[in-house]
Amino acid sequence: MKVAMIAITEEGKKVAQELARSLKGSRVHFLSRRHSLKGMVKKIFNRYDGIIFIMALGIVIRVIAPYLKNKYVDPAVVVVDEIRRYAISALSGHEGGANRLAAQVASILGAEPVVTTASETKKRLIIGVGCRKGTTQEEILKAIGQALKEGECSIDGVRCVATIDLKGNEPGLKEACLALGIPLRTVPFDLIERFNGPYQRSALVKEKIGVEGVSEPCALLAGRRTKLIVPRVKRGRVCVAIAMED
Repeated sequence: MKVAMIAITEEGKKVAQELARSLKGSRVHFLSRRHSLKGMVKKIFNRYDGIIFIMALGIVIRVIAPYLKNKYVDPAVVVVDEIRRYAISALSGHEGGANRLAAQVASILGAEPVVTTASETKKRLIIGVGCRKGTTQEEILKAIGQALKEGECSIDGVRCVATIDLKGNEPGLKEACLALGIPLRTVPFDLIERFNGPYQRSALVKEKIGVEGVSEPCALLAGRRTKLIVPRVKRGRVCVAIAMED
């Protein structure tokens, strides 16, 4: 996917540069006060498969409006705020791939993906993952695949992958989520520590990282009204559990 990123502030430029390091085939366009955002959008709107704007959603809506045709030909548009809270699928979510691009952006930045298309809002599965330092993308993908198979679940029904915040920057995990096009959500350490819900507790995990579990509590805590449907599955250096939102 050929992607352009447009930033209009120094903070936005930093976000764009971070994304560019992970998104192959992407290009950063930084506009100083001397340049016209409208002019840039007019120039590149139909030259890219996707455009990521690092700025306010309202600005984006106004600037792209004159160039919109239909969901089958318009590029995917994702909007990200400068402080990396949200990655919003704003245009061509399903057909153009903005939903998947928003998920990828969210995984890279640790942001919350915002997707409103009906097919995405119906996704109810949350995959909890715990892994050792240095675990590879391939190991994690195989463990996720095994858990999905055991639960007779489809990857198409997965809304996000969740892990403890201590593992949020684990390269293999981020790469796995990027490959799947599924956002990675981190659960705060103290939230897991206080969690009294039913999950398999491990003294060994407690000794190593300070909480009694990762995959199961993360799967349960990352959604609303969740229930565990696939208890912890261990494969090598990875543990995976799956929860479903009610």
